[in-house]
Amino acid sequence: MQSIQLYIEGQRVDMFKDESVSITQSIKNVKDIDKIFTEFTKTFTLPASKTNNKIFKHYYNFDIVGGFDARTRKSATIELNHLPFKKGKVKLEGVDLKNNKAFAYRITFFGNTVELKDILGESKLSDLDLSAYTQTYSGGNVTGYLRLPPTSIRHMIVPLITHTQRLFYEDGAHGLGTGNLWYESGSGTSHHHGVVWNQLKFALRVNKIIEAIEDDFEGIEFSSDFFKNTSLDVMNDLFIWLHKKSGYVEPLQDLGISTLVDGWTPDTSSIPSVFMGTSNLTIYAQPSSVNTFRLSLSTSATNYGVTIKNGSTVVYQASNLSGNQTITAGTDFTYSTGTYTVIINAQSAITFTNISWYVDVTLGGTNFTHTYSTGSYTTNSVATFDFVASEQIPEIKIIDFLSGLFKMFNLVAQVEDDGTIYVDTLDNFYANKKSVSTAYDISEFIDVNSSQVNVALPYKEVSLRYEDTKTFLANRYDQLVGKDWGEAKYNAGQELDGSLYEVQLPFSHVQYERLDDITSGNQLDVQYGYFVDESQNAYHGKPLLFYPINIDTGGISVCDATDADNVPTSHTEETDVNLPFNSVSNSSSTSTANIHFHNEVNEWTGNTAFTGTLFENYYKNYLVDVFNNKSRLTKVKAYLPLRILLNFTLADRFDINGKRYKINSIETNLATGESNIELLNEL
Repeated sequence: MQSIQLYIEGQRVDMFKDESVSITQSIKNVKDIDKIFTEFTKTFTLPASKTNNKIFKHYYNFDIVGGFDARTRKSATIELNHLPFKKGKVKLEGVDLKNNKAFAYRITFFGNTVELKDILGESKLSDLDLSAYTQTYSGGNVTGYLRLPPTSIRHMIVPLITHTQRLFYEDGAHGLGTGNLWYESGSGTSHHHGVVWNQLKFALRVNKIIEAIEDDFEGIEFSSDFFKNTSLDVMNDLFIWLHKKSGYVEPLQDLGISTLVDGWTPDTSSIPSVFMGTSNLTIYAQPSSVNTFRLSLSTSATNYGVTIKNGSTVVYQASNLSGNQTITAGTDFTYSTGTYTVIINAQSAITFTNISWYVDVTLGGTNFTHTYSTGSYTTNSVATFDFVASEQIPEIKIIDFLSGLFKMFNLVAQVEDDGTIYVDTLDNFYANKKSVSTAYDISEFIDVNSSQVNVALPYKEVSLRYEDTKTFLANRYDQLVGKDWGEAKYNAGQELDGSLYEVQLPFSHVQYERLDDITSGNQLDVQYGYFVDESQNAYHGKPLLFYPINIDTGGISVCDATDADNVPTSHTEETDVNLPFNSVSNSSSTSTANIHFHNEVNEWTGNTAFTGTLFENYYKNYLVDVFNNKSRLTKVKAYLPLRILLNFTLADRFDINGKRYKINSIETNLATGESNIELLNEL
């Protein structure tokens, strides 16, 4: 028997002497191949002792003010024989009573990886602080970012993806406002054709979203094995199109010119739990701790509007304001924890002598006050409005976005001892996270009277696909070919028994079009995305991920200015242009990596040389083994010693009588050391 020690937020709890605590561990389960697993225990009980009553603050008594908050999980550590075993979180499930007196507390232990979902909650990408990527939305700036390639310091670009306009290339053909990319010099109105600047939208490097998640959520820091790995092109070169709605880009409100106030000096030390950024204020103080929270604006201007947002939610909005304004929580809007931003709307540029947040909170019995001021601040002019990344980014929960990336590249996650969340591909996890170079031989610890050898494959086929392939060309492909664009189905080429298992990414997947010159028939170095539905109407769709490649097109026509009726009034020739791709490179000799699951005909080259699909690079090794006729799911019972229990990782292999296995899952009774283990034989 082993002794179990449990610590909740650093305090050791009392335990029943005969309490059974079983923990289940799995990183990738053959029964649910697209899910990421973490450690968890079956619910177990703790005695309602004096120590435990103090820790749980007599939870059974709901009359106690400031009692234990069971809505949140608390940090915890499990030790075996006083040796560290697991770190994670515990959740109080409830209290058992006997004779109307507290008898036992019911709790469940979870591994740290599950904390990611708890921390992120219902937050969306639009709640992130992306103010560093705010751009002026104007013909000149959009055209400039269409030309400028992504670099190590440039993370915003404009790709040649239109939200409505169909593009073509016809040498010698005139026509005001047509989508003809053929450029002809001159100022005649018939020359003003090509892609119109406001058909285009900005795009942001996905790794910058990962970094924003880390910055905005305390306790989240990803490793750089996959995310943030600047030498890994398949991740570092991936961009998301900032397409919040179908059709044209619109500012937050139609109240004139929108300006996200970004004149504050960052300050993270004046008040605990309050973090002032350049363009936002994040406050974690609970409502009961906040004495005063207000925004003050000092100006002599008239006819302006103010919007205050907490994350993506508008908590205050007023228009037709004049002069100085004071907006106070509790009176003018409802306070809650979160990240606050301020947007000014006006018909022309206006100047404030100061815009300030005043915060007065009492934390742990200590009073803190501070004023965060911009000093003199001038809003945008009428000629432009701000393209605010957080307002234009697609609507998706952060946890769903991350889940999509995990499914896309078959990633796994686990929390390291230093709190960093290790993220890498499944193949790399098995190769790099073993605690021993070979394997643990557990033959002598096996209960030979209790074992099973079962079929490893619970399904007949795996489908890997994108949720949205309904843009014009991708939808046409679906209808002609009878499968989704980019979709792969795997069954090892056999008619098998079982159910269909579907891995579906919450993203759009677009088929791009490389253009030919209609006049000569020659193929051009121009490729674009046409983000419309099958009726060629503006389309909303799901978030779009792609690779921008800056290519010398030979010159295309861009209408960089329009009048009030959106009729082009000038045009320019752009040679180097950011073109959208599903592959990392436009040459298979440079890289074959792409974000199809199936090896599709490459839109640029017209061949199938880009063999580095998501299936081939990230799923094949695992699925080929699972579908192999020799694959078995072996169940054994073993009594593992502490030297193994305390040290093995789920990347390790177990040897049994000369046979080597990967761990599918393991459930261990921590008191007895008895483990029920599911193993996949290595082939």
